[in-house]
Amino acid sequence: MGVEPVIMSAGELESERAGEPGRLIRDRYRTASQVVQNQGKMSCLMINDLDAGLGRFGHTQMTVNNQIVVGTLMNLADNPNRVSIGQKWRESDITHRIPIIATGNDFSTLYAPLIRDGRMEKFYWYVCPCI
Repeated sequence: MGVEPVIMSAGELESERAGEPGRLIRDRYRTASQVVQNQGKMSCLMINDLDAGLGRFGHTQMTVNNQIVVGTLMNLADNPNRVSIGQKWRESDITHRIPIIATGNDFSTLYAPLIRDGRMEKFYWYVCPCI
């Protein structure tokens, strides 16, 4: 299809350092934007098994990193033009809008404002049990 995806796993959303997973998402998003700018190819950020890394089961509280990741994803969905990775703003900090594709099994375990209609389009597919 000619798309150059930047892929990350939900396992990368775990870190002992506060803020590290959020910085990693912003860095990967910027990398995908630079693919568009430098190579002229379509690109996307793909996060596999997002619900495994961010989902809450039962009454488990969210960690600081989970909260930062959710906030980062919501910010990228709503305002992707400037993506800070901890340095001063430059004119080159303007980024292209990049689609974020997340796979998962049960998005109902994610923070509800993250998956609301208008911020996220959801596509469902089912495996036929008759095989």
